[in-house]
Amino acid sequence: MRKGGVNEVMTTKLAKAAALTGALLVPVLVFAQTLPTPTNPVGGTGWNLSTLQGWIMAVAQFLIAISVIIAVIFIIWGGVAYMTAGADEAKATAAKSRIKNGVIGAIVVMGVGVILATAASVLSGTIWS
Repeated sequence: MRKGGVNEVMTTKLAKAAALTGALLVPVLVFAQTLPTPTNPVGGTGWNLSTLQGWIMAVAQFLIAISVIIAVIFIIWGGVAYMTAGADEAKATAAKSRIKNGVIGAIVVMGVGVILATAASVLSGTIWS
């Protein structure tokens, strides 16, 4: 005699899996009322706006410093490439473009720093004092 088709085999496997899952969950369900009430694992004080402002300013200052360093590296790289370009106009043009882009990048990053510092002082109320 032949057993049933694919549906019967799948149904049998599903029934076995459900029975095993139920058997494994019984202890959890039985002891659910005796478990202690969970407590907050993290202690300390909460965050306020000044804490958040401090974190944002620290991250912003770090990113601005890294960006300025990268801009200076591009300016130096462009200067060295310009000096070694010799009579090759393509290399000289690429080096000039690299220097110009480094200067523009540094100006943009410093402008973002000024905007962030101004926004922070306006939000903290220290701009008027």
